[in-house]
Amino acid sequence: MAAERVTGGGSKSIIDAASNYEILEIINRGLAYAIIVAGFLSVVFIFVGGISFILSGGQEDKIKSAVSTIRYAIIGLIITILAIVIVGTVGKAMGLDIIKYINFADIIDTITNITSEGGSSRSLD
Repeated sequence: MAAERVTGGGSKSIIDAASNYEILEIINRGLAYAIIVAGFLSVVFIFVGGISFILSGGQEDKIKSAVSTIRYAIIGLIITILAIVIVGTVGKAMGLDIIKYINFADIIDTITNITSEGGSSRSLD
């Protein structure tokens, strides 16, 4: 089993890592996915706040709410960027290479694998 881990490299999905009980691989991928989701949600909330600001119609309370949404979304985006730097630095000090897993295509492949395996797992009797 140790030989499989060495030859497997970083091309495994989180599902493969979980089935082989590779805890470092699970931690690496989980942190990378969480960072990507946090960054994506920050950008989405910036757009939502911008749309709310445009549609506020000059009403003071709606403008304040929209500006607050934009402000907190930008703070969230800054925290996400700082998290990438901090996790990358601490990860390298601990021997974890987190940054190589931050790949959107890999996340899409993992979601596809989860959905395809989820449908086929019902036939296990």
